[in-house]
Amino acid sequence: MSQAPSLARVVALLEARYPPSTAEDWDAVGLVTGDPAAPVRKVLFAVDPVAAVIAEAAAWGADLLVTHHPLLLRGVHSVAAGTLKGQAVHTLITSGCALFAAHTNADAAERGVAAALAAVLGLVETAPLEPAPGAAPGVGLGRVGRLARPTTLGAFAAHVAAALPETAQGIRVAGDLDAQVSTVAVLGGSGDSHLGAARASGVDVYVTSDLKHHGVSDAREQAALDAAADGRPARDGRPFLIDTAHFASEWPWLAYAAADLVHDLATDGTTVETRVSTVTTDPWTARFARPGPTPA
Repeated sequence: MSQAPSLARVVALLEARYPPSTAEDWDAVGLVTGDPAAPVRKVLFAVDPVAAVIAEAAAWGADLLVTHHPLLLRGVHSVAAGTLKGQAVHTLITSGCALFAAHTNADAAERGVAAALAAVLGLVETAPLEPAPGAAPGVGLGRVGRLARPTTLGAFAAHVAAALPETAQGIRVAGDLDAQVSTVAVLGGSGDSHLGAARASGVDVYVTSDLKHHGVSDAREQAALDAAADGRPARDGRPFLIDTAHFASEWPWLAYAAADLVHDLATDGTTVETRVSTVTTDPWTARFARPGPTPA
């Protein structure tokens, strides 16, 4: 029977994959709770350290919960059990489950959030949308690549919807559904501030989350101007936009992280049992469309 690694060893391997130095200055990554000397036999991977996920970890007997989003991103003045964050901390400690967060450092990693999203959407020949300065090839925010076969924007949007976890929001699209597309940029999580990078990359479609009204409006207006300057119809202005739920665009990374941890531990002759949480932590629960034709 393989020996269980210590929490300190698991954390060292996770931080080798997702170096804390690559996290944004405002971020809060790394080990949140747990005894570094404790053995780790079961590791649960999830997007959010919410109560339902922590309960899942406790019920399974997980020794470590690895999440993408930090539990304590914003400062708190109390971790009393009656508070939101305090209840999470107490449940983790009393159940003997450590918590580790890899957030913006996992976004930028070579096999991080963006790489996993690109893979699940079928992109090939990928490269970072915004390479990290001075970093190794493959490290940086987002990915750009091409589809194995050109398709229509509508068909690709349907593929995105089928490839990602189902959420109340579903998939929103801005662009001509009949237009042919072959190149794609993706960025898991909030990608509104990277619309300019997507345009500069020259791709046909940009897939991300949390796109805002004004950013999308300006991007589509600019795309129409670009198309007109090239002698193309305004409706063919690119990039077209696909907006997914934040949780859904980051969820594919969990399988990458779990597989990579098992692979890295094998070099020590140690192993852990891993599980990817299937709890949907998207906060929205329903969506209602206006009945009848959409107003002109």
